[in-house]
Amino acid sequence: PEETVTSSFASFIHAVRPEHLSKTVRHRSKRMILDSIGVGLVGSTTHVFDIALQYCRLYSSVAVSSVYGKPGIKLSPTLAAFTNGVATHSMDFDDTWHPATHPSGAVLPALLAASQMLPPGTKPNGMDFLLAFNVGLEVQGRLMHFSTEAHNIPKRFHPPSVVGTMGSAAATAKLLSLSTAQCAHALGIAASLAGAPMANAATQAKPLHIGNATRLGFEAALLAARGMEANPLILDDIAGCSGFSAFYSIYQPKPLSTPSDHHEFLLEKQDIAFKRFPAHLGMHWVVDAALSVRNLFINYAGSFSPSLIRTIVLKIPVSKYINRPFPSSEHQARHSFQFNACTALLDGEVGLSSFTESSIHRQELRELLDKVVVEHPEDNVANFDKMYGEVALLLHSGDVLTGKCDTFYGHWRKPLSKESLLKKFRSNASHVLPEEKVETIITMVDNLENLSDSSQL
Repeated sequence: PEETVTSSFASFIHAVRPEHLSKTVRHRSKRMILDSIGVGLVGSTTHVFDIALQYCRLYSSVAVSSVYGKPGIKLSPTLAAFTNGVATHSMDFDDTWHPATHPSGAVLPALLAASQMLPPGTKPNGMDFLLAFNVGLEVQGRLMHFSTEAHNIPKRFHPPSVVGTMGSAAATAKLLSLSTAQCAHALGIAASLAGAPMANAATQAKPLHIGNATRLGFEAALLAARGMEANPLILDDIAGCSGFSAFYSIYQPKPLSTPSDHHEFLLEKQDIAFKRFPAHLGMHWVVDAALSVRNLFINYAGSFSPSLIRTIVLKIPVSKYINRPFPSSEHQARHSFQFNACTALLDGEVGLSSFTESSIHRQELRELLDKVVVEHPEDNVANFDKMYGEVALLLHSGDVLTGKCDTFYGHWRKPLSKESLLKKFRSNASHVLPEEKVETIITMVDNLENLSDSSQL
């Protein structure tokens, strides 16, 4: 039969082998796995995670898969994937790629749950696990590259709810060793389970997007394994028939070549962004800009004295859902340029405690927020590869101090060091695990290629 875009993706998923993973891809993806586990562990301390867990515990059949931060609780595999996906995005602390999506959280929980689901003697080893994880990343990245619209900060669909569901289906299909035809059907089924509107950003519902992506992609692979079929042209651009193109106004798909001796994964060319604090990625530009101008201000005045500031000018891209002058909840605060810039100015840092109710409603913070004016320069586009953050302090004296950030620390152009990534992981994981288990996870992920049974993770 004639090769289609969809069949080429299915062939790739089925045929790709561990030896196709380069040293760079293995290194980068292990960093992602470690960070995602840490983010999920600290995410298990949140209120939205508790709601999701309470819901999932209504269903107790086949409870074989573990839950982040809850050693005494197991759930059915798909519900464990859902719950752990919610934990991963509960603080908006998970990794971000370009084009924009959160790739790890939509894939890793499904693979962890599936590894525990499989019976003894059929458990995938660590290299199988690492390969399936990278298949999930690759499918997400390739699908986003089919649309120029996907390169910018989204306006309609939350990307991980779209491409993340497809990535989870692909990764799970690979881990379960589905046939080429079954891989194609898994993608087709997943497309019918994908999509969530951006209107739920900055609410407790947003973490559900990651939870559903990893769970529903997992379910799509399970349904395909049991014989369910879907449109075999789901990824192709067929005139008059909306397949995956329904999610994008511009969609130009290309076949994915079946790997022979070599395959260059997208992760080889495009590294990932790791967040230093739990907020929307765009916040990291304005925080670094604010910290820069804060240092200038202290050198100028001897200390940070808000009374000397007349106006705070933020130069940011146009993106409505993260332009929030006076956030009233933790989730709104994580999506507010104004809040994060003013918190960095006031405290000299942004961290977990910045988003507590008491921190959000401080009078001194409110007074700074009242001084903020937002500008949208034409050259500052809503694109994680091109945007910048600028914070200017207009003082009563007439002086102006300015801080600007083009690339924050943690961005793919300025990656976190090994020491910084481990510091973040240890800080996050230690909220729910003793030190010896935290160190065991670090060692296990670092040696994932040599793990004989990935369910140990």
